Amino acid sequence: MNYLSVENISKSYGERVLFNDISFGINKDQKIAFVAKNGSGKTSILNIIAGLDSPDEGQVISRKGIQISYLAQNDNLNPNATIEEVVFSSENKTLKIIAQYNKALNNPENAEAYQEAFELMEQHNAWDFETQYKQILSKLKFNDLSQKVMNLSGGQRKRLALATILINKPDLLILDEPTNHLDLEMIEWLESYFKKEKITLFMVTHDRYFLERVCNEIVELDHGKLYKYKGNYSYYLEKKEERIALEQVATEKAKNLYNKELDWMRRQPKARTTKSKSRIDDFFEIKKKAHQRRQDHQVQLEINMERLGSKILELHNIKKSFDDTLILDGFDYVFKRGERIGIIGKNGTGKSSFLNLITQKIPVDGGKVVLGETVKFGYYTQSGIAIKEGQKVIDVIKEFGEFIPLTKGRKITAGQLLERFLFDRKKQHDFVEKLSGGEQKRLYLCAVLIQNPNFLILDEPTNDLDVVTLNVLENFLLDFPGNLVVVSHDRYFMDKIMDSLFVFRGKGVIENFPGNYSDFRAYEDSKPKEPVAKEKKTVIREKSPQKGRLSYNENREYGLLEKDIAKLEKKKAIIENLFATNEIAPEDINEKSLELQQIITDLEQKEERWFELSMKLEEE
Repeated sequence: MNYLSVENISKSYGERVLFNDISFGINKDQKIAFVAKNGSGKTSILNIIAGLDSPDEGQVISRKGIQISYLAQNDNLNPNATIEEVVFSSENKTLKIIAQYNKALNNPENAEAYQEAFELMEQHNAWDFETQYKQILSKLKFNDLSQKVMNLSGGQRKRLALATILINKPDLLILDEPTNHLDLEMIEWLESYFKKEKITLFMVTHDRYFLERVCNEIVELDHGKLYKYKGNYSYYLEKKEERIALEQVATEKAKNLYNKELDWMRRQPKARTTKSKSRIDDFFEIKKKAHQRRQDHQVQLEINMERLGSKILELHNIKKSFDDTLILDGFDYVFKRGERIGIIGKNGTGKSSFLNLITQKIPVDGGKVVLGETVKFGYYTQSGIAIKEGQKVIDVIKEFGEFIPLTKGRKITAGQLLERFLFDRKKQHDFVEKLSGGEQKRLYLCAVLIQNPNFLILDEPTNDLDVVTLNVLENFLLDFPGNLVVVSHDRYFMDKIMDSLFVFRGKGVIENFPGNYSDFRAYEDSKPKEPVAKEKKTVIREKSPQKGRLSYNENREYGLLEKDIAKLEKKKAIIENLFATNEIAPEDINEKSLELQQIITDLEQKEERWFELSMKLEEE
């Protein structure tokens, strides 16, 4: 059953053509993801489908009687209403019955009104509906329904808008970046909800695991053309690669033909026959095809950043609270060269505050942050870039740097960096205020990178970026030789880039997990459920196999010892090799000798304890 048809729509803003002659349909039970680069008109298409904007040409036809709901980037919630009033302000008949019942409960003296409300609840089976909507509010962390909208953060407002849409169960749900402002637990719940619910979706999202697990069709707008893929994200990637390969073959053939025709054109006299005129027209068509260039860039850089010294960043017994909210409670960590640490945790557990602490933007309550002399931070925050009126894209970047040095004396200029991040030469001379929200985020990333930091800190870098840009950013970060700390709810991004995680549990508890996000989820799902301690200091957990009949804590210790011994042996071998090859500077010899001695001592202690546990296993 067709719910909605988009027929030959076009949209321009002045001379800028967003899209032209676009057509597609949305059928019942389809879950479609719409993929395109930032600035291609994704949000404009969603607004047109939702009836908030109109195309310059073409039309959108929706089936009579279907209910369409739209989760936009910006909400239009009444700031003076409470959360409860927003939820019950919809035209949903069942919600109105529940509201009537709640009102009757608060006025027990009116038995007649209560009886009428109770019967309506029974008649419309509103009890189940009430359970479902309360579950949705709970999963999206709305426990105090008396809060006013004006007192909510931007993320809370987005979640409230999402909650009201889900509660109303529309026939067609249009979503613009639904996972923004959700923590990982909420994203996984929403993913599960959409998978099991019979609901028709049309969405724009950068979350590729969400695309993979929820969507059954992908529509891509690429270089002004629409391509449809009946499958999930993996299928889309496979088929897109095949399409690009075929296009490249066709372009190569056109180039060869173009060269032949160019030679013919040069040999032609000025007076041409009608037959040759036709061939000349064909020539220009061939030339157009032959000169097609894809704008996709693969980043393969050998960045020559300022070398990090032996001391990078040390956190000693760090404590931090905001009013009654405990963020860090005696946290210790010494960063090593080249580490890539992802930070995950529920909203409100202090992830962004942690980044501000290590960059010394905010003071600690206790403890000490020690920064190495050679460290140069590049800090990408959620606040984005400050737009100056009349400033052009290229000028923004050049304020921070002219180039990034590469190895062998090469360099990548500001313009080349912008090109790699999908700003072509023409776009580089656009005014910044003309850019879309996603393009501005992309520009801000370039402004951070052009400064050539050796310690990158990124706070939610994937928000508002399209899938194409995410691949470019990931390739850049895979080539980045320095330290990397990232806060992100993008699971695909974390799996691809990060080596280990800081898991913020709340109440000052931070766990150091040696693996990426998928490793962490597998570990969490497999471990036995333990009662949560009321108060904890920083702990380190790692995946540990169950062995013999050791106690639970001994099993954990046994697994940790095996990993620790392997790490220490590796460190020992590296330092011994430095001594053997005389690669240690004279001023570092004493420091390295002490470090080696400490490693040997730690190794002996851990091997002794491992042997004790091994003997215990054999006895059993």
